[in-house]
Order: sequence, then structure tokens, then C-alpha cells
Amino acid sequence: MDGVTDAAMRAFQGRWGAFSYAVTEFLRVSETPIPGKVFRREVPELLTGAQTETGLPVQVQILGGDPVRMAKSAQTAVKVGATAIDINFGCPAPTVNRNDGGASLLRYPCRIREIVQAVREAVPAEIPVSAKIRLGWDSIDPVFENAAMVQEGGASWITIHARTRVQSYKPPVFWAQVGKVREQLAIPVIANGDIWTIDEFRRCREETGCDKFMIGRSALANPILSWQIATELGLTHEAQPDFLWETLFKEFLLDLHAQMARKKEKSGFRSQRRLETQGPLGQGGVGGLFRLKQWIKFANNHGDFPHFEALKLTQTLEEFFEVLAQEEQRLPQGTSETLAITG
Repeated sequence: MDGVTDAAMRAFQGRWGAFSYAVTEFLRVSETPIPGKVFRREVPELLTGAQTETGLPVQVQILGGDPVRMAKSAQTAVKVGATAIDINFGCPAPTVNRNDGGASLLRYPCRIREIVQAVREAVPAEIPVSAKIRLGWDSIDPVFENAAMVQEGGASWITIHARTRVQSYKPPVFWAQVGKVREQLAIPVIANGDIWTIDEFRRCREETGCDKFMIGRSALANPILSWQIATELGLTHEAQPDFLWETLFKEFLLDLHAQMARKKEKSGFRSQRRLETQGPLGQGGVGGLFRLKQWIKFANNHGDFPHFEALKLTQTLEEFFEVLAQEEQRLPQGTSETLAITG
């Protein structure tokens, strides 16, 4: 989810109160610990009590293979406002794995324990420390030892993506394996992986026995899915949001612009570069268009968004919304509900 679930998206996803918390994109700990200015720049929620403007708590995620530098980075994150730390042992990206990060650590269970323990001991006891792992590098069996190492290191909870690193995001998912791990651990287990619809959520809950779940790509493909899951879990009783895709895109873009307007410094960080535009809404913005195209690609691949082929060729925000309006007009009369997000 690196490059997708930035601060603007976290704020947008938190608008309906369905999520309990959000996890940031990972911040990589490489040759030196992460300085405070980088945390503040990459996680603007640290300036507002570690929560989005819509009230969603945000957990800072770090990634790396050196226990000392990871611990010092976690300390710094807390000093600048982090209220929870997550450690990424699940990222399957080749570049990350070649540089001693993410899922590459799944081959070294003792190092997982060492890193978790170092971070746990470096931050105050009231700050939760969690970890996300996959089932293993190329087999689903190592998850038992790796999860035990996370627990021994002192983690408050563990999130398990029900695939191996070699699988990346290819099927199948092994939810039953997550359930077996849950039965052996004393800490909470959060199930993750291929929860694209409410029916898949129900199957995941049944096979894992979990009562806590993480979704990422599916929240982009169907932003109402989080509300559906929260309702199923009894976490919300609000009426289902009823948005058309066009309204949703416009509201999201306005959120991006509002966030940028609040930035007083000319930041060069990755999210800001993506969001910079050439003019006001509808006047040829480039960064905002890129973000919308990222979103509709998820919605097309995994949801029921019907206009991707036409919209992916647009060059400006103005053209994007013009084409979207034209596509809607081509729908047969009385079928506008097909644009509603229903999951």
C-alpha cells in the first residue's frame, strides 16, 4: 500500500467512523535512524494527536532489519507524537526484501524477536507495539515460529497476511492457517488478505476465528466495505453512506486540495509531490489526476467501477470529470444505481 494510503487517503477513509485505526505507509529505517522531521513530514497526523482530521487514530509503521536503529526510530516517533508503533515484516516488494526489510525477515525468526523486543523496550509501556507478518517466505508453515517470536518480543498484537512472500498477492489465501496460529497465541491476531467483499469477510471470520481484521486494497476498490464490516461486527449502527462514484471522486479530490492548502511549508516529500497541481480543481491538475487514476485502477480490478477504460486516457482533471459525466449519460435510463458502491 506504499504510495497509496497517504494522509489524504487515511483522512478520507476515516470519514464514516468504520475503522478503529489506520496504519501509515511504512517508513524505512536504513543506514541511520529516522529523524523527527521525517516523521512529522511523512505523518502529518503527528501534529494533531496522532489522528486524522476526521478523528481516525493513526499508527506509525516502520520497516528495517537493524534492531538498534529500529528502536531509536521508534523512540523518535513517540517523541514527535506517535501513540502506537507497528513493525512491517510483511512487505513483499523485491527492492525492500533485497535491503533487509519487510518479508525478508521471515527467514530469520530470532531476528524478528530481537527487533520487536528492541522496539518494545525503547518506547514507554503505554505505547502499543505491534507487528505485521506473512505466513512465511515460500511456505505457510514458518508462521507458527515467526508469530511466536513476535509474541516473545513483547508485541501487543499481530497482524497476519494469509499468504507467503513468494505468492505476493496471488491466490490462494490460507485463512485456516491464520486460525491455527491464533489458537496458539496469547496476544490478539488480526486477519488480513483477500477480504474483497462482505461474503469473503464472513468466510475469513469463520475460518480464522478472528474478531479483528485489516483491509487495504479492498478499501480503495470499495470504500463502503469498511462500513459493511463494521456493521457486521456491531461497531457501527449508522445508515450506509450512499455515494455515487462521481461524488466520491470529487469529495476525495477536494480533501486532497484542502490538505495541501493547510501545508505551510513547500514540502518535497513523496505524497506532496504526487498531489501538487497546476491549478485549482478542474483546471488541469496533474498530481490529483494521478491519485484518482490510482484509485480507479483498484476499483476496476477488484470492484465494479464501470468507466476505467475511458477515464485512464484523460490528461487533466477537467477532462477526467467531463469524461465521467459523459460516461454516466450513456448509461440506460434508470441504471444510475450501478454507480453506487454496494460491495
